[in-house]
Amino acid sequence: MRAIIQRVSSASCSIKGKISGEIGIGFMILLGIEDSDTDEDLSWLAQKISNMRIFSDENGLMNKALADVQGNILLVSQFTLFASTKKGNRPGFTRSAKPDFAIPLYEKMISELGQLIGTKIQTGVFGADMQISLVNDGPVTIIMDTKSRE
Repeated sequence: MRAIIQRVSSASCSIKGKISGEIGIGFMILLGIEDSDTDEDLSWLAQKISNMRIFSDENGLMNKALADVQGNILLVSQFTLFASTKKGNRPGFTRSAKPDFAIPLYEKMISELGQLIGTKIQTGVFGADMQISLVNDGPVTIIMDTKSRE
């Protein structure tokens, strides 16, 4: 699994002009799932995200977690995070999980993050053509890959 986590002051996801998910302060997360991902990868990533301290404290240091700022999460699936650009100019997506494998993991991530942070996770719609709007605060952007834990 790969996640791009952006610290935001606001973010929203729209589909055909209708908002499917919207948050104020929190994390805008793009999540890529590949065929080799497991429940263990999911749990590890969810724990890391929920405890990540990238919000500023009174001294301007990144010491506060999502719960400390009463933040929320907007989680959007993005198969293009596993794009291969080695050959030619058209990316290949063979590492991206097919929907029958990816959707259950995406839904489980929504549930697990919701339990960990104690609030409803805002989302996009898996496989939809989505428009994302956000204000990246900082800017702060963290890239995580469950295959690179060490």
